[in-house]
Amino acid sequence: MRQIVIDELSPMERDNIDSYLKRSIKQGAMVGLYWLELPPDLLSEAQLGHEDHGPFYLGVEVDDQSVKFELLVRSQTNLHCTCIAHASNSQRQFVLNFIDRMVKEEMISS
Repeated sequence: MRQIVIDELSPMERDNIDSYLKRSIKQGAMVGLYWLELPPDLLSEAQLGHEDHGPFYLGVEVDDQSVKFELLVRSQTNLHCTCIAHASNSQRQFVLNFIDRMVKEEMISS
């Protein structure tokens, strides 16, 4: 799995990240799982052509000492389709910008 990982988090940093994600993005069905929705202007041609499979998300997982941002664009409604793909350059930059904001606002030093 292609992903961006921030690890070696202190308990306080982990709690700050978890709180930030709860305030900022959609929570998943399981504890510690979140969904970062991609804005429509960043969707690929295949994703735009499959509007009925949207919205499109990147998974975010928080565990005891890390946070992981998946770089696989997923559909909320379909698991196997050409619109499910690794993040494009612009989608990856969107994730990196989100991470940079989160780290700065939550004063994460890990």
